[in-house]
Order: sequence, then C-alpha cells, then structure tokens
Amino acid sequence: MDLTLRFLGGAGSVTGSRFLVDWGTRRVLIDCGLFQGPRALRERNWEPFPVRPDSIERVILTHAHIDHTGYLPRLVKDGYRRPVRATPATCDLLELMLPDAGHLQEEEAGWHNRHRTSRHRPALPLFTESDARRSLDLLRPLPYDHGLDLGGGLSLRLRRAGHILGSAMVELHRDSSGGIPDLLFTGDLGRSGQPILKDPDRVRGADTLVLESTYGGRTHGRDDPRDDLERIIKHAAEQRGMVLIPAFAIGRTQTLLYLLNDLQEAGRIPILPIYVDSPMAIHAVSLYCRHTEDHDLDMQALMREVCPIRPPNMTCVRDVEESKALNDLTEPAIIISAAGMLTGGRSVHHLRHRLGDPRNTILLVGYQAQGTRGRLLQDGAREVEIYGQKIRVQAQIQTLSGLSAHADEEEILGWLGGFEAPPRQTWLVHGEPESAGALANSIRDRLGWRVDVAAHLAGVELPPSAQPSTR
Repeated sequence: MDLTLRFLGGAGSVTGSRFLVDWGTRRVLIDCGLFQGPRALRERNWEPFPVRPDSIERVILTHAHIDHTGYLPRLVKDGYRRPVRATPATCDLLELMLPDAGHLQEEEAGWHNRHRTSRHRPALPLFTESDARRSLDLLRPLPYDHGLDLGGGLSLRLRRAGHILGSAMVELHRDSSGGIPDLLFTGDLGRSGQPILKDPDRVRGADTLVLESTYGGRTHGRDDPRDDLERIIKHAAEQRGMVLIPAFAIGRTQTLLYLLNDLQEAGRIPILPIYVDSPMAIHAVSLYCRHTEDHDLDMQALMREVCPIRPPNMTCVRDVEESKALNDLTEPAIIISAAGMLTGGRSVHHLRHRLGDPRNTILLVGYQAQGTRGRLLQDGAREVEIYGQKIRVQAQIQTLSGLSAHADEEEILGWLGGFEAPPRQTWLVHGEPESAGALANSIRDRLGWRVDVAAHLAGVELPPSAQPSTR
C-alpha cells in the first residue's frame, strides 16, 4: 500500500496545522488548524482548501488548540460531513472552543463593518458560531491506545502527548499488529514533570516521523517557574500595581492557577484577588478536574481533597460587563485573560487599559508567534497599536518561559532518544524557519538521523513498510 503525505499547513509557521494522508482511494486529514499571526498567514484561511472537503473520509485531531482545530467549522461549511476523531477530553474542550471561535469571528467582522476598517464591504466572518456548532455534531471520541480500522489496510491509534488535556500523538499503521507505526504525528509534544498532566508517552519508533519544532534551537529555563512567579507577584504588590497575564484559556490558565494556589498555600506570595476573565478558561477548569485519565500522580493525590486549580480567592468573570468593571480596580490584583498572544479577546481590552501605567506588569507566559502583539512586547516595542490607537508601553513586560507546554529542543532530543532505531524519514513541522532549521541540525549532528524541514503544500511519498505484513 502506497502512502502520500501533503503538508497543507503547519509548515514554515507555528499555526494552521493540516496534514493530508492519501492511500489508494482513501484520504484522511490530520489536524484542521487555523492560520494565525501576520496577515499573509491569516489570508491563507480564505483560500480554497487544496482538496474537495467532501473527498476526505475522516479528520483526526491531535488536540483542541485553535491552530490545530479552528478551521474545522469552515471545512464543514464547505462540505465536509464525515466523522472527526479525537480523545474524549479534546471533544469536550472543542464544545467550548469552536463556538467561541465562531463568535469571535462574527464579532471581529461586525467591528470592522461598524468602524469601516476592512477593505472588504462588507467584512464577513470566516465561519459563524452556527457553523461551529454544526461541526461539533461530527465529533466521535476515541480513547488513548484504542485501535481504529480506517479501511483499505490502514489503522489508527492515539497516544498521550502531554501537551494539554486530551492531547494526543497520531499513529497510522499499515497493519493491525500495534507495532512500530508507519507514520507518527507528534502533534504538539509536551514536557515531562509538568504539573497536572501525565508525561508524553514513550514510543519505540516510527517508520516516518512528523515532528513539531516550535522550540527548536531554544531551551526553557530549568529553574522552578514558581520562583520567578513569586518574584513578579511580590514586586507588583509592592508597586501597588496590577498583574495582567494573557494566557491560553486551555492549558496555560489551569497551570497558572495550580502554581498560584501552591505559592499561596506555602505563604510565598500575598493573597491577592485573582480574576479569571475568560468563560472558556472557567469551563475548562471543570474539565481538567473531571478528566482524571490525564492526571499525573500529584494531581491525583491533591484531587482527593479539593481540585487544586480552584484557588479560594479566584473570581470567575463571565459576562462583558463584569469584565469591563475590572478596569475600575485600583488595588493590586491578578487578571488572567485570553488570548495568550494578545491577538484578540478580552486580554487586548485589559492591555489597552493597563499598558500605560508603570506600576503594572504584563506577564507573558507562553510562546509569542511572530507578528503578534505579544511578540512585539516581548521584543521590546515602545508602543503597540490596539484597535487603531497607538499606545506607549509604560508597564513592565515580563516573560515566564518555564510554563511553556511545548517540549524544548533538549526535551525533544531526549524523547527521540527513546527510539529503538532511527525513522527512515523525519519531517519537521509547526515551527518558524529558524527554529525548524536549528532542530534539524541538532538531530543530524547528535542523532545522525535523516531529517528534512517540511515546505508548505509539499507532498511526499512514504517508503514501503519496513515491517513484515501480518495479513
């Protein structure tokens, strides 16, 4: 059986992950992500999909982040009607995330139309909340380690990736023996020893490996992030300032709450009001507590008493008026709000209100892609544009890199070191060109593997199976 792989997204950038696999007359799509960041990338979302959506037999999702799932409502709008496979936790998270993404698309289009800031007349949403809800009807949960026959001699298995709740690696096998997969997609690979979640599964190998490279050429700090978080919170409290933390609603917010609760209980930081201004993040806290199949041993032990990601001083901010009321706060407090790269959502409104005060701290706790406001702040911009207004950067900008949910280069190399033999092909995706190139060089130099950086829209033929058929 011949397999063909096409990189329809997630190649040359860290967003828009979409990988098409063809065999015989069959076709599956691994991930269905939204392009984010600079306009040139976002405009790809509006281009016709490279193949007819109704020619795809299944969509398989690695995890719930929008850069891996956010194009699904558009694909459904354009004619896709077949099953979407993901872990049960990912399916639950998408019940929150996709309708919210559709709502934001409609809000953004409406804003542009009211203010006449778009070159399109009228500006239209890429998809609507109704489109997103229709896509949810196609979700079919598939637990970790359960095999699924895709037909035509190919089977599927999901393995734990340890990135966020429900995140998975995707194994495709030409036979049903459960041995070394013919094709392995890591999705976003998580880190070992992180709070809440189990570590990524160790795998014996793969014939062809599609590996993320977000943090190629870089390493996260090995210090305990609690130490830096303690320093930043204490300093802000002394300055009588606010700490604004733009954070991904899924994953990063829950980790932050876990760490803040831990620091408070240990008496290491003052007990300040914590406002979680993201309805999605609030709902996700409940899902993180409910999906015990992903909990590590520490989380399991703490859950016997109380869910450790619900600090007693946490206030859930749900509606828009409550969110606006946070602008009136004058006493020190912590505001956690989406989106994590300051590309939209409530965090941008808080940024506009808090950025000009030197007593305040803007704490960046995740990867900031090129072209985003978060990246501009991280790179030292003296002013940023928010809704057409230039705002001077007076607040202190801090980065807490130890909270990344992505494995860094050393952690990726350590995970690859568990392979019993090198893959015959390794393709690097989901990384900016410098990061992917750096990781490729490290894999060649230190492991001696054959590795290539995937190019957008490129197609490759996979080698024949190296394993004897069991059929």
